[in-house]
Amino acid sequence: MKKVMFCMGIICVVFLMVTPASAARPGFDKKEIRIGQWGPQTGPAAPWGSVARGSGLLFNVVNEQGGIHGRKIKYFIRDDQYNPAQTVAVVKELVEREGVFAFVGGVGGACGKAVMDYLGKNKIIWVGPSAAITDFVFPPKPYIFAVYPLYEDEGSILTKFVVEKLKAKKIGFFYQNDAYGKDGLEGGRKRLATYQMNFVEEIPVEPGEKDLTSQMLKFKNAGAEVVLMFVNPTVATIALKTCATIDYKPQWVSSDTLSDYGLMFKITGGLWEGVITGAFGMTPTADHPLLNMYREAAKKYAPEERWGTFYLAGIVFADPLVEALKRVGPKLSTEACLKQLNSLKDHQTIGPKVTWTPQIHQGTDSIQVQKCGPNAEYILLQDWTSNDLATWKKQPAKKK
Repeated sequence: MKKVMFCMGIICVVFLMVTPASAARPGFDKKEIRIGQWGPQTGPAAPWGSVARGSGLLFNVVNEQGGIHGRKIKYFIRDDQYNPAQTVAVVKELVEREGVFAFVGGVGGACGKAVMDYLGKNKIIWVGPSAAITDFVFPPKPYIFAVYPLYEDEGSILTKFVVEKLKAKKIGFFYQNDAYGKDGLEGGRKRLATYQMNFVEEIPVEPGEKDLTSQMLKFKNAGAEVVLMFVNPTVATIALKTCATIDYKPQWVSSDTLSDYGLMFKITGGLWEGVITGAFGMTPTADHPLLNMYREAAKKYAPEERWGTFYLAGIVFADPLVEALKRVGPKLSTEACLKQLNSLKDHQTIGPKVTWTPQIHQGTDSIQVQKCGPNAEYILLQDWTSNDLATWKKQPAKKK
């Protein structure tokens, strides 16, 4: 019995030594920096999964160039299937078992909200959430730094474009029934209020819905000439195919979450031609030295990967963290990295200009407006445009 108790005691001591130690690790050592990301590699939002893989390309390039002050990036991707409960599980695993220093990207408003308080309590930096909801940055969270333009800002800019450039009078809004869709709707409503207008229909949809006939008939019966949509790729595809069967052809205008024209053109069977979207970075076909370098790197590190907008988004969201780590120097710490992130000003690579201060952790409010042409070509309709109704830029938000 004594031997059994002794063995049990040894096991408990070893467990206590290993588990807290991994959770308490600073996320780096002399040879590596551990960075993680969750994303839907499977499930209804799987097309967005390439965001996490795009960040991986950036880290491969960084490591090939020698790392950051002698440290290589060790990168972890976890599939959460666009399910907040699963997000919680994989994030806890990466923090408590792998001891990550920071997270980048992370698709999904609801998914991010499920873990943002946990990350804050554990003092884990999160750069470039791949969802642009106001709760991430207002009031400012010390460890969250947003690159992506807010859905509310984008909803406002796109609605202004629809009214002033497309001259539409009857506008509908089709939105995912979560923070992502509701924030876009709120931006659209605020913009329409300036014209003393309202949406003729505001219709929510659950992420996994398959039959959208009733929703599309409501837009048709309301006479909506333009329908703005903030939904996932699968829902958007079903919506367009449904409208084709009921002989309804509105002008579709989407958030930048559906700006990967190659993908959307393919999965809609060509119905994406003519759709207008927001855009948060260079197009995959742009001729730019930095983009060309990443394109060549992708051939080496990910030859099986489709070179598209979502993949590039992973680079856009992760790049500012790499820049901050470079600026820190060899004496790395969470506090030193936070200091550099809080002083980043007009940092731009293949996305928008990003500026952060201790008071404002929303990096930009600007988008471009593009249109999908024949064979999924990108047509620029409007260059970088900010939201003139964005009050967060005019008065610093108070800390929580």
